[in-house]
Amino acid sequence: MSSTAAEVLRLLTARGETLAVAESLTGGLVAAEITATPGASQAFRGSVTAYATELKHELLGVDATLLAERGAVDPQVAAQMAAGVRKALGADWGIATTGVAGPEPQDGQPVGTVFVAVDGPSRASFHAAGGGKVVPLRLNGDRAEIRMESVRSVLALLLQELAGEQTGNERAQDTEQNGGF
Repeated sequence: MSSTAAEVLRLLTARGETLAVAESLTGGLVAAEITATPGASQAFRGSVTAYATELKHELLGVDATLLAERGAVDPQVAAQMAAGVRKALGADWGIATTGVAGPEPQDGQPVGTVFVAVDGPSRASFHAAGGGKVVPLRLNGDRAEIRMESVRSVLALLLQELAGEQTGNERAQDTEQNGGF
């Protein structure tokens, strides 16, 4: 169990919010990392491992034309996977991983090309309409290392979004507790 996963779950539970996971190259490792934390069931709704490209469309609602034109290793695919799993599993937050762990390139992308995404409630801190954010990664290492770094990266992205997501009222309380106005 990672401290990042534990902190994500702590924040989600404190806020009464839930999480769903869509995975491709990580093949269930993100869900395993989350569920290794005791009490995960309070916030974790479930996951979809859509390893096959057509499942990204069929189960997660990723645009079929996008998949046909760009392949599964694409930032828009990652964003749509996160939004799709959030909707499919009825969660407040959705996270997703898609990429090339190797040993061979895929969809014209080199080994180590990964996109991680988060989709959550639409608030001012988000960078895209609809509450989503995608981070491109260029990872080095063997297949196992690329997959594990993808897990760490998507959880760190979610933690960053959750930590920066305080409401105005929560910020006011923090300010008051710290002696401000």
